[in-house]
Amino acid sequence: MQNPFRRIVTGHDAAGRAIIQEDGSPTRIQRIGGEAGPVFYEVWNTRATPAPIDRASGEPPEIGIVLAPPRGGTRIRVLDFPPDDPGLADMTPEQARAYFAEIGAADASSHTGEGSRHAHMHRTQTVDYGIVIEGELVLIVDEGETVVRAGDIVIQRGTNHGWANRSGKNCRIVFVLIDGVYADGLQPG
Repeated sequence: MQNPFRRIVTGHDAAGRAIIQEDGSPTRIQRIGGEAGPVFYEVWNTRATPAPIDRASGEPPEIGIVLAPPRGGTRIRVLDFPPDDPGLADMTPEQARAYFAEIGAADASSHTGEGSRHAHMHRTQTVDYGIVIEGELVLIVDEGETVVRAGDIVIQRGTNHGWANRSGKNCRIVFVLIDGVYADGLQPG
């Protein structure tokens, strides 16, 4: 695992003055997909838009790691993607669904077996901002792919996609996920 980073959370004291409420590493960190899988650092989530701003409630509680943000809410996470494991090429659609089930999203998997562009192809009803902070990844979509490097920002708009790390080095990327709604004709299925 890479070194965690600091998560600094502000709040308000009883007089309404700004305070540092928390300062430390994220409290929810989990590797999924075994030793060759990515590490999820859950940073924060909100449950509504607009998000309520109170004195010092803290992050809404969650159990485990969940891919999508809460309905009507947001999520920020950091992911460390190790280089792709050669075994990904042999992953079955059932194994891909089990992989996404680890993060509460078995139905997000779109891997169909032979002909799939990547074993971890998936789709969520979200708008995601992905900011690469170290390394590089290949963003794979139905009709193309592109390399994203440190400093690049991806705006993922509910599209079917996968991430490949073909670089031989770790990639760290920050994602801000925003709950969304598909327009007519874009719903999966």
